[in-house]
Amino acid sequence: MLSNAATVSLWTDTAQVPAFAPLAGDTSADVCVVGGGIAGLTSAWLLLREGRSVVLVDALQPGAGETGRTTAHFFPPDERYFNIARRFGDGRAHLLHDSYERATSLVESIVHEERIACDFRRLDGYLVPAGARGARVIACEHECTGRLGIPTTRVPRVPGLAWDTGQALCFHNQAQFHPVKYMAGLVRAIERLGGRIHGDTRARDVDGSNVVTEKGTVHAAAVVVATNTPFNNRFVLHTKVAPYHSYVVGLQVPRGALEPFLLWDTGDPYYYVRLDDARAARPFDILVVGGQDHKTGQESMPRHRWDTIEAWTRERFPQAGEAMYRWSGEVMEPADGVAYLGRNPADRGNVFVITGDSGNGMTHCTAGAMLIADLVAGRANPWVPLYDPGRMPLHGLGEFTREQANVMAQYTDWLQGGELASPDRIPPGEGALIREGLKLMAVHRAEDGKLTFLSAACPHMGCAVHWNSAEKSWDCPCHGSRFDIAGQVLHGPSNAPLPPAQLGSSK
Repeated sequence: MLSNAATVSLWTDTAQVPAFAPLAGDTSADVCVVGGGIAGLTSAWLLLREGRSVVLVDALQPGAGETGRTTAHFFPPDERYFNIARRFGDGRAHLLHDSYERATSLVESIVHEERIACDFRRLDGYLVPAGARGARVIACEHECTGRLGIPTTRVPRVPGLAWDTGQALCFHNQAQFHPVKYMAGLVRAIERLGGRIHGDTRARDVDGSNVVTEKGTVHAAAVVVATNTPFNNRFVLHTKVAPYHSYVVGLQVPRGALEPFLLWDTGDPYYYVRLDDARAARPFDILVVGGQDHKTGQESMPRHRWDTIEAWTRERFPQAGEAMYRWSGEVMEPADGVAYLGRNPADRGNVFVITGDSGNGMTHCTAGAMLIADLVAGRANPWVPLYDPGRMPLHGLGEFTREQANVMAQYTDWLQGGELASPDRIPPGEGALIREGLKLMAVHRAEDGKLTFLSAACPHMGCAVHWNSAEKSWDCPCHGSRFDIAGQVLHGPSNAPLPPAQLGSSK
């Protein structure tokens, strides 16, 4: 499997999604799906089941994007139900819960119907207090879920742990699975249903109902953009979502030392935990712990994030042994706490988007596919106004304003000198911004000393990229585009690579 970064997740290390040939010239279908993660694959499966022809294209290969770099929880919204109810009202908070429940149930039914061996299981999840307001958050969430009829139970502590978590809120009947095994099963089902999948086919533009790729154009009646963040809009949605990087550590624990559970806390930064106890060849389980989120492209030396997660884990889980995995992933945070799922406001009514997944990608992506399947079929769906991508972030205006100020501040890189005076000062295997006259270059030094000079300007909106020493990538601190050391796109919204820098006089 192709990887979109230097690190390898537990999921991509233990399963593979089949690879597919690129698109070979123009073609047509009822629907073109762009993106081969859980959002795109679920959309394709649902649409095929309704008798529509589907072509799915992915810039890398199905399963090579962010879905394989999650921790694959199905749990309540990161934003908390009481915040959603305060911003949108109880009615829409209940709709959010309904979408989460139905999305999780759909995944469960697909697993059974398609006989996908992906370690899906239902289990309890626990919200535990952290920080000065932790106990208050637990109390507010319990009161709100009770008012909305969402089954939760306050418990003195999470059972079965040596760590005294303090009073926690149990959300019953949550879920987890192996995301790459699930995507592999979806791919097989899509092929059986007659869907056409093409890897190594980057979409460059959506022109009406045509998806223009590097390898040909897909003519379709409807388009689903399921690329974590839309590549086909320059402004409309990117001002309403903010890119964040989240870090994960997978540590050995003795087989059976912990019962499977989900856990997440109220801290800032916060932590989230699950156990992978798949009965594989290995004689141990893996405790998967994530957190330490920060804005993408705004942490050049992030390795300490993994160290902090590991220290936090060892303090609370004495069973933790060797750290076997370290990886990171990118999530898109919506300004008002609710994802953007549905008709793309910048296009005609036949282009749909799934973005703003926050830390609930498995749930939001599945709910988004369900909603879009209804819209394509012309069916009413009660979630439409809740998730409307065209809504203004009035309920998150403060967060929206802060994020826009943060974005504008990043453009000051163009007014400053480079990070180092000369490429000679870049250590092997690392990168840095180097100024030559009026030009700012992204320069990487390979282990053998070879230098790669790229323009530092992100093709999306001109922000200067920053070096990510952990994932060996160039990351845009404005809207979250990421590029490999050769400048090729790893993650949008940019749909074009970083061009080579023109060396020499900048006059």
